Amino acid sequence: MKKTNIIDLHCYSSFCYLLFLLVSVFVSLCSCDEHYVSSHGGLTDKEVSYIKQRQLLYYRDEFGDRGENVTVDPSLVFENPRLRNAYIALQAWKKAILSDPLNLTADWVGSEVCDYTGVYCAPALDNKRIKTVAGIDLNHGDIAGYLPEELGLLTDLALFHINSNRFCGTVPHKFIKLKLMFELDLSNNRFAGKFPEVILKLPLLKFLDLRFNEFEGTVPKELFDKDLDAIFINHNRFRFNLPDNFGNSPVSVIVLANNKFHGCVPASLGNMTSLEEIILMNNGFRSCLPEQIGGLRNMTVFDVSFNELMGTLPEQIGGMVSLEQLNVAYNMLSGKIPASICRLPKLENF
Repeated sequence: MKKTNIIDLHCYSSFCYLLFLLVSVFVSLCSCDEHYVSSHGGLTDKEVSYIKQRQLLYYRDEFGDRGENVTVDPSLVFENPRLRNAYIALQAWKKAILSDPLNLTADWVGSEVCDYTGVYCAPALDNKRIKTVAGIDLNHGDIAGYLPEELGLLTDLALFHINSNRFCGTVPHKFIKLKLMFELDLSNNRFAGKFPEVILKLPLLKFLDLRFNEFEGTVPKELFDKDLDAIFINHNRFRFNLPDNFGNSPVSVIVLANNKFHGCVPASLGNMTSLEEIILMNNGFRSCLPEQIGGLRNMTVFDVSFNELMGTLPEQIGGMVSLEQLNVAYNMLSGKIPASICRLPKLENF
């Protein structure tokens, strides 16, 4: 059976610097509380207290400059000013890390930042003769800490992948300086607070993964106007109605499952002609399925299970000719199953 949570990390040659595919997972292993400690070794009471203190600072001053006061040794020699800035950013981050059981940041020492574990360099887009930090991959590190504002110094960063760690707090406001950010994966951590609206200011962002965190409140409708290819915000505490402009999103994959959405499935969903997979399961949708979904001819996975959907399945579902997985279980649907479903040429599971 085809997986319903495909993560297609496209490597777009005009913007990506790195030729690798990163796959995130669906396990939540981290927390700032003593009750959520890694199997690799828990935090001390002092470390837990410090993380909580820093997380509170983020709530008190959402747009403040919470730097780590990195001092650069004058004996260090850097190939160019951008690598010097990268050194400051990474040393500040190292100070903000309170537990690194796999010692991924142990070699974050000295001026050769391109040799640091998890740090990837490439020629700058605006000057091929300048080497700069283009990507960071600390996935599955079980690292505890937070993200300092100095990360905004990594202005050439295109890929930032830190899934499956124990990072807390919120997304730094100075991420707004990361104008080349292409793939942002913060999944499987303990980030909290409101939706990080700084993400909306990243002009080249294509892949967004915030799933399995503690974000809450509403999701700004502007998210669905961004030119994104994939949105994963499932398993948080978001609570809102899908806006009418939901159908403006050009994504091929969107997963909103296991939040607290409510209201209607907007008819504008039928405008998402590039959409291949959508998973809306286990929210609070209470409406009929709009007949406009019949226009989703590229859809392969459609999962709206565990909601409060009512009425009949629209006959227009037969227009979803690429559909392989159709899940409408655990709703309040009634009436007959449309004969058009039986004629779907690729349907494998209903």
